[in-house]
Amino acid sequence: MSTVSGDLRLHRLVSRVFGNQRMIRVLLPPGYDAPENATRRYPVLYLLDGQALFDACLSDVSHREWGVDETVDRLVEAKSIPPLIVVGVDNGGAERMREYLPFKDFEQDPHMAEPVGRRFPDFLANEVIPSVNERYRTLRGPAHTGIGGSSYGGVAAFYALLEKPAVFGFGLVESAPLWVGHEQLVRDTKPLRVRPRKLYFGVGGREASSPATNARMLGLIRAVEANFRAADYGESRFRVVLDPEAAHNEDAWAKRLPGALEFLASDGQERAPAPR
Repeated sequence: MSTVSGDLRLHRLVSRVFGNQRMIRVLLPPGYDAPENATRRYPVLYLLDGQALFDACLSDVSHREWGVDETVDRLVEAKSIPPLIVVGVDNGGAERMREYLPFKDFEQDPHMAEPVGRRFPDFLANEVIPSVNERYRTLRGPAHTGIGGSSYGGVAAFYALLEKPAVFGFGLVESAPLWVGHEQLVRDTKPLRVRPRKLYFGVGGREASSPATNARMLGLIRAVEANFRAADYGESRFRVVLDPEAAHNEDAWAKRLPGALEFLASDGQERAPAPR
């Protein structure tokens, strides 16, 4: 039985970038179709692995979900965040790892084929976002457009944030194995080339069965944090949340989601750092 709540609309997208198709799941805020909101536009958060965001029945690995629909509805109702549109972008199924990774994960598979994830930011910017903008009343520009994901989806989201600063202004990155490409994404932030408005990293203390792997994942996230701090990002613009008991699954990401959304929606006191 479906676990979806709220106004979730589905659209099939045919991709020229990847030569395949997938579902795009658009969660609209309460009152979107009300006459009094006919001219209102909304910020948009794009989240990867759309199958695992709203409906546990579609999560083919864990049969768990982030509970994005329930969480967003509760936070908007409580006025903890402003109304927004959340777009779940389904992964490519068997092509998920190949599409998400911009660089090889030598630790997962030293002999893996070359991935195609360096095309993923173009897929989002040139295919997904125009399709959503055409159908819905979205606020345009990086100040109103975010990207997020978990695990390899977190890698893809972080890469897109760094590669498309004119498109994405804030990011939500969960449980990302930043060792891909011999830690290339960490090196790409030293020095920091782009200046996103806000960035949230979530990580658990039990992401893997190996304590050494857990320590390395957290250490690489802390290295990115240090690079952002060196570029004058304070706590109101860059945040790392560590849950020592959390594992690598949708339950953990769902638990941290309210805090992540509240952080990304809040108005910090610091000014965005000026380019150097």
